[in-house]
Amino acid sequence: MNADQLALVTVTHNSERELEALLSSVERFLPAAAVVVVDCGSSDRSVAVARARAAVKVIELGGNLGFGRGCNRGVAAVATPVTVLVNPDVELLDDSLLELGAEAISAPERLLAPLVLSPDGSRQETVHPAPCSVADLIRAVVPPAAVPGVLGLPVAPWRSDAPRRVGWAVGCALAARTETLRRLGPFDEQIFMYSEDLELGLRARQAGVETWFWPSARVLHHGGHATFAAFGGEPFERQARARHDVVRRRLGRRAAAVDDAQQAVTFASRIAYKRVLGRPWARERRQLQALRHGREGLR
Repeated sequence: MNADQLALVTVTHNSERELEALLSSVERFLPAAAVVVVDCGSSDRSVAVARARAAVKVIELGGNLGFGRGCNRGVAAVATPVTVLVNPDVELLDDSLLELGAEAISAPERLLAPLVLSPDGSRQETVHPAPCSVADLIRAVVPPAAVPGVLGLPVAPWRSDAPRRVGWAVGCALAARTETLRRLGPFDEQIFMYSEDLELGLRARQAGVETWFWPSARVLHHGGHATFAAFGGEPFERQARARHDVVRRRLGRRAAAVDDAQQAVTFASRIAYKRVLGRPWARERRQLQALRHGREGLR
């Protein structure tokens, strides 16, 4: 496909430096692609950075209405057949998003997730089995790192080198036909932040739209720029509550209880695994504590 058939939509909130890098990478690798920047009440120069590029369409919401609402407004303004949703702290590494676009047009309706790399070149865990699935239950007990090679792909699908159907994908980079995204929402505007991508994956599957990992397309993701600034770190308790709410609404109360238990086993098993190997496990301990606090807050 041609780059002028593709649009990138990103939502900013005090994302000046990250947006500058994203837009520069688009100019380098996909200069003919459309870009829509939806700003959620930034107090820095995010809007000025976007407006400095004549080809970028800027939508100012006037306040922080949330990631989902921002994405929905951006998708509504797209005029190309394919849209790629990207976080502002994403950068293109090449023109491989064109492959996602071509696949989105030629194949049945799907959500397509590229390979997401960290600055050190490692793969990020951005595609996952569906909650309460067999693979998700297995990975709660068996850490993906303990199952190398092909045998580990069901529990660690982000390691695949071939296209693979997954349960859901993290929303830092996600492509689909524009009409598909509009029909889905794409995001539930009741969710201000966290687990909106999980909710989209579950709702899309219920509507007959599968999510696929497409590793031949790749992007760089720095990660966490907005949440670290807003919360002074990773807001594990907010994340736990948001996930519980999404699973309960989409799969039911029983599934939410099972998923809560599975998450607890996941963090506990990771702590045990890392302690045996002599690796730091403070992050998993905080996650487990946040999950417990989150469950107490739901009572």
